[in-house]
Amino acid sequence: MKKVLLLSLLVLPAVLLASGHGGEEASRYFAQTGRESDFWPRVINFTIFAALLWYLVASPIKNFFRSRSEGIASQLKEIESKLQAAKDEQKEAQARLEESAKKAEQIIEDAKKEAVILAQKIAEANAQELEVMQKQFEEKIALEERKATREAIDEVLSENITVDDIMLDEAKVVDIISRKVA
Repeated sequence: MKKVLLLSLLVLPAVLLASGHGGEEASRYFAQTGRESDFWPRVINFTIFAALLWYLVASPIKNFFRSRSEGIASQLKEIESKLQAAKDEQKEAQARLEESAKKAEQIIEDAKKEAVILAQKIAEANAQELEVMQKQFEEKIALEERKATREAIDEVLSENITVDDIMLDEAKVVDIISRKVA
């Protein structure tokens, strides 16, 4: 159907333009050819020209347009594949971002827990150190009290009691020394 329509569109201008110009030229043409008009020879010439043109140019034109459409299709496929790759990369990046956010939240939670544990350990260590220091302080106070008591007793004894006031016999001295040694 398309070919018939195309052929009729090509023939119609030839029919319209094939009309004669007037009497003298028409009579001369009639004298030479024996016909009144050159319509049919022109149609045949045009048909031959169109067929040759079709024969010589149609295949390269078809190939050109076919290769052009294939090129466009391949470019379109390439663009679509790049677009799909970009979408896949975007999804992967989004997944990595979400995973990173989860890891960051987990790290923050772990850091908070570790901070609490460290604070407790430091508080316990400080409490133990404080207890040790308190015991050392109390022991030092007790030692100083005993030292002060001894000094006071020694001073009182050395001032008030002389060697002549205390009578010791040998048995008592041996008994005191043996208690000190044992």
